[in-house]
Amino acid sequence: LFSPCRSCSLLLLLLVAGVCIDGYKPVIIVHGLFDGPKQFQTLSQYIRKAHPGTEVTTIDIYDDKASVAPLWVQVEDFRKELASIMQKADDGVHVLCFSQGGVICRALLSTIPNHNVHTFIALSSPLAGQYGATEYLKRLFPNYLKKTVYRACYNPVGQLISICDYWKDPHHIPLYLKHNNFLPLLDGEKPHKDMEAWRKNFLRIKKLVLIGGPDDGIITPWQSSLFGFYDSNENVVEMRNQEFYKKDNFGLKTLDDRGDVSVCVCAGVKHTNWHSNHTVFSSCIEKWLT
Repeated sequence: LFSPCRSCSLLLLLLVAGVCIDGYKPVIIVHGLFDGPKQFQTLSQYIRKAHPGTEVTTIDIYDDKASVAPLWVQVEDFRKELASIMQKADDGVHVLCFSQGGVICRALLSTIPNHNVHTFIALSSPLAGQYGATEYLKRLFPNYLKKTVYRACYNPVGQLISICDYWKDPHHIPLYLKHNNFLPLLDGEKPHKDMEAWRKNFLRIKKLVLIGGPDDGIITPWQSSLFGFYDSNENVVEMRNQEFYKKDNFGLKTLDDRGDVSVCVCAGVKHTNWHSNHTVFSSCIEKWLT
């Protein structure tokens, strides 16, 4: 005999199955300096295997050498790509942003009104700035030492190179604040008319996930990936003691007070391995992409 209850149970099971397969928010990956979509194929596979049916897009602009373009120029074009995906995602999207891409995503989330980004995952990103003699720095400034790079960066020409937009020399903060027209604006260390609007936009996210580790080898200090940075003596000041946090310039303290900041520290991971390390994915990323 036909059983309405049995039919209802079957329908419920089908609906639940549909949610499990089709209910995941799209994931948008923003690459870093000197890389592009090909470096994120493994990570994309991890996501699709863990959450079948997930739409994963690594934005394919400013790849490889083109990633040294000025960050405000990049942000404008990344904004267009992001918008085309967001407008088709009624339930919102997640953004997973690696290295320099994390700084770009900070700017996107601050400057896009009414965005629908649910979770912002910053994967080994110089969120609070960069000050280190790394191989990337040597590629861009072969004739400069770490302590003299500020001379190349803190001028109008230097600001046309992406790394200069977040190069933060702790020994030359007045020059940094005067000449850097990117990171100090995002941090609210350089007052501007859009500060409150940017703060409101940034606070639209539901979750901020910060991922980094002491063996990264590129992000310097590595705690910048957790919003920590050097003081003038190159001692690391952690996030909650940063002035931009205590003053809640861009909403970071509010997010933290809401319980919406998650920190994941992984030792033994080199910078170029973060996006292919399955332990990092399973421990720090997977659970946030629902």
